[in-house]
Amino acid sequence: MHKRFLYAGTAVVTLLAGCQASKTATSATTGTASTGPAVETLGNYPVSANEFAYVYRKNNSTAPDYGTRQSVTEYLDLYTNFRLKVLEAEQRGLDTTQAFKRELDGYRQQLAQPYLTEKSVTDQLVREAYDRMSQEVNASHILIRVAPDAAPQDTLAAYQKIEALRQQIVGGADFAQVASTQSEDPSARENAGKLGYFTAMQMVYPFESAAYKTPVGQVSAPIRTRFGYHIIKVNDKRTAQGEIKVAHLMVRMNANAAKSDSLTAKKKIDELHNRLKKGENWDKLVAQFSEDAGSAANGGELPPFGTGRMIPSFEEVAFKLQKPGEISAPVQTPYGWHVIKLLERQPLAQFADMEATLKSKVSKDSRSELNKAAFLKRVRQENQFMEVPAAKTYAFSKADTALVAGRFAYTPAATATGKTAKGAANDNVALFTIKGKPYLVKDFLSFAQQNQRPRTGAQPSFAMQQLYDQYVEQSLTDFEKNNLESKYEDYRMLVKEYRDGILLFQLMDEKVWSKAIEDTVGLKTYFAANQDKYQWEQRVQGTVVSAATPALLARAQKELKTGRFPVTRNVPKIALYPTGSATVGKGVATSLGDVANRMLQDTLARVTLTGRVKKGEKASLARARAESAASYLQSRGVPASRISKAAQTAAGGEGGAQIALVSGNPAAIEAALNEKSPLSVQITQRVFQKGDNKLVDELMAKGPGTYTVQKDGRHNAVTIERMLPPGPKTLAEARGQATSDYQTYLEKEWITEMRNTRPVKVNEQELNKLVTK
Repeated sequence: MHKRFLYAGTAVVTLLAGCQASKTATSATTGTASTGPAVETLGNYPVSANEFAYVYRKNNSTAPDYGTRQSVTEYLDLYTNFRLKVLEAEQRGLDTTQAFKRELDGYRQQLAQPYLTEKSVTDQLVREAYDRMSQEVNASHILIRVAPDAAPQDTLAAYQKIEALRQQIVGGADFAQVASTQSEDPSARENAGKLGYFTAMQMVYPFESAAYKTPVGQVSAPIRTRFGYHIIKVNDKRTAQGEIKVAHLMVRMNANAAKSDSLTAKKKIDELHNRLKKGENWDKLVAQFSEDAGSAANGGELPPFGTGRMIPSFEEVAFKLQKPGEISAPVQTPYGWHVIKLLERQPLAQFADMEATLKSKVSKDSRSELNKAAFLKRVRQENQFMEVPAAKTYAFSKADTALVAGRFAYTPAATATGKTAKGAANDNVALFTIKGKPYLVKDFLSFAQQNQRPRTGAQPSFAMQQLYDQYVEQSLTDFEKNNLESKYEDYRMLVKEYRDGILLFQLMDEKVWSKAIEDTVGLKTYFAANQDKYQWEQRVQGTVVSAATPALLARAQKELKTGRFPVTRNVPKIALYPTGSATVGKGVATSLGDVANRMLQDTLARVTLTGRVKKGEKASLARARAESAASYLQSRGVPASRISKAAQTAAGGEGGAQIALVSGNPAAIEAALNEKSPLSVQITQRVFQKGDNKLVDELMAKGPGTYTVQKDGRHNAVTIERMLPPGPKTLAEARGQATSDYQTYLEKEWITEMRNTRPVKVNEQELNKLVTK
């Protein structure tokens, strides 16, 4: 019922290639051309002037050159290409496939939703929600569960139980104690029913309304929601804190992380916090070290949020910050560690600025039930819903204990010869009518059979009434949906826009997008013919080392040069063999398995295995243990060329295979040097192009060599190993851009072909009507 979350942004993009056909004057279901003058003809297909005028105005009305001849003709060219593609899709029957019909029907259902509501009720609910958002309520509650469609006796029992608890509290019992022991909200045992502060749109609507209407210190009357009956104690009300905008620097840490990883994360966030307190640049540290990829490039900035929108621990600390620029101490959430910086406080926005967002939320909120009831009342009246009492009585007479058990079976009454039996005519009479259209008893009884469920303890008539109400609601809604295209022109136009977009996407994928990827021969031919477009600029092969101190920089350079850095972290020092044995048992396999995993991840790692014996063991065991350990590593996929073996025959110490792992991998060197301070050293080895690294950009012209540079408080060594001259890219190196260019080429060729097949003839007289400048 009450959900809090740490913000995670998402984006949904709908791609309609070519140009977006908006509300057009053609049929949404058939795609046939409308009557009226044509702005052009494509072969023998006329394009409606009204259709094009509408689309042009919708997509260009705010453009500075709107109404100029250049703007109109350029847009007609785009629209022509779009319409040619849709015509080809129709010609190929793509609009007749089941997949297309299913997808279009899904969009049609979504587009219908705004037409299946009551605007006046929506407006009232939106205004109420906005007014409530100026206040925040702190409340506790007790819940007694009961299903929304529970039998009357179960509903009464739940009500009597919650009312009895209320009377206890009104009589002096402690609310928190009663909540802890009697509430059927699972969290009540831990939080004693406390919900903290919340505002409008964060609770189910009946609960929210009761909380706002109950005075501070008092307990509400029982309130029914879809969860059951509640009583609510209002602890406090305060003026809304509004929204705040913050930035954060984050170090990720899984809630179930190993202790060593948790300590490493804590060390890292503490060091970053200390550096910020000393005055280091926030944006620089966030860009360099924050592990929230979605915000790091933007200084860690998060969208504004208000009460109840974030993880409580994050929200509590964020709202305590008072002045813009103030930073918090490290705060832990289930996602990791954060340092929070206040950017600005924002009061509740003006109604006009929030109206659209609130309308969207209201449509999905539990208060939409009020809207739904008003909608059903209207369509009953508009569509002359007429109930037939005698038929309803007959249908309800079919209800029995089987319906209560969820095993009702409807079989139309018929004679053995298949003729209608006496009384069976009642199955074929109208149960009700909608605008004169009859809805038969037999259809309702079939619906009841398909939608029944067990309703333990309910009366058969109650179960049938529940199903009847569902059937009436569904019938009224479906009737309205099926008439939207004839009733609302804008809905019909919008459905056509989506229809054309689906067709266009399918054909573009076949003719352009997928073809460019799958046609490897064509791509190679195109690439070879346009090689001059795919050229490398000046590049360098090099290494950049960034360190906190000159000493760390020198050490990192030394380790890189030797290429044999000892790796000891999380690496066993020795694999212990049982006395007198050289066989790889479970314990030895565990130790060597860790080494094998490390070596498979780090292809620059090398290992030396030194067999050892202890007092009383044969000297030959030393060599045998080194050999068996090496064989085991090879069985796990480690090449023999990366394994060295030795034997220490002098008895003493532990008996086993001593493990010495070294690596030239910069990541291993970096990890070891950062063990005490996680931000000490950063090492990057790669081919650098212009723009990849600012330091390399500045030194590229100097040529090969090692250059020491101090910048932004860091000590850096840039080694340019060799210059890579400008030259042609291979197809593998340029595949992404080449594929995109090949797609553009294929589309142009396809459009040319379609224009030849369907010659375009423009009606200048109609086109001129759109030229207003």
